[in-house]
Amino acid sequence: MNRTGILIAALALQAGCVRKMAVNAVADALSADGSSSFARDDDLELVGDAVPFALKTMESLAEQAPRHDGLRLALAKGFTQYAVVWVQFPAERVKDTDYAAYEAGIDRARRLLLRARGWALAGMELRHPGFADGIFTDPDAALAATTADDVPFLYWLGASWMAAISDAVSDPELLGQLPAASAVVHRALDLDPDWNRGAIHELLISVEPALPLPGGRDRAREHFEQAVALSGGTLASPYVSLATAVAVPEQDREGFVKLLEQALAVDPDASPDDRLANTYARERARFLLDHVDDYFLSADDADDPALQPLPAPPEAGEPTQEETP
Repeated sequence: MNRTGILIAALALQAGCVRKMAVNAVADALSADGSSSFARDDDLELVGDAVPFALKTMESLAEQAPRHDGLRLALAKGFTQYAVVWVQFPAERVKDTDYAAYEAGIDRARRLLLRARGWALAGMELRHPGFADGIFTDPDAALAATTADDVPFLYWLGASWMAAISDAVSDPELLGQLPAASAVVHRALDLDPDWNRGAIHELLISVEPALPLPGGRDRAREHFEQAVALSGGTLASPYVSLATAVAVPEQDREGFVKLLEQALAVDPDASPDDRLANTYARERARFLLDHVDDYFLSADDADDPALQPLPAPPEAGEPTQEETP
């Protein structure tokens, strides 16, 4: 190769390295823990309009940075939150007036949640080769190799997976994955029970009653106490989770109303980094209070077996201080 050819090859190699460094630098910035401009916002609609562009940008970068696990974690967080807050909840709002739109929204939310799960699995595969297959074939063995450093991935893997299962009443294959999804969440709890100010405890408020094990509601209450304590009482979402996961199936209307009123009493400005999370949780609390009769039997109907209350959808993956895209 002549000198000119060598120079061109060197410049091409250098350009490739610079490009790779630039991609990784952008990926680092987009996947950094926390996004204060999002988390501190109180306008759900504004943030919801911005999130899809951010997610698609990160997906494009992920293709160019195949070894960047932080970007995959950010995508797992972002798709989970977008599905729950900006797709699932709006669908829930129109259930009584437009059932077809409700079903379409729930179906879309489930697909987005499985997309989030895929990104979490991709991140875990980078950290533990074989994990993405092993978690389905031998969950205990796959999880045994995980450490406290993996907890953020395990949390978002479990949150997206459990939320998808909660929307999968007609998908027996996905429903059959409940034990594996539950094992992921419980492994995260074992590794770091205090992670992110009690986020794992809050998730388990909804998970425990859904498991085919006795004592689920009692365990949910214990997780609620831990979540409130670890968050310093600055989050409204644990109250909403306990209201839907425990008060509804127990037909405790008084407890349901009290919990939602406690959620509404949380001042979103008291903890600016939780403003977006609390704005969403309080909005959902208002919606549930406005529809309280949909979830509880009246005194006259309590003995009629044909009249059953509607199950309130469990919460998962709500945006918190460190968890916005």
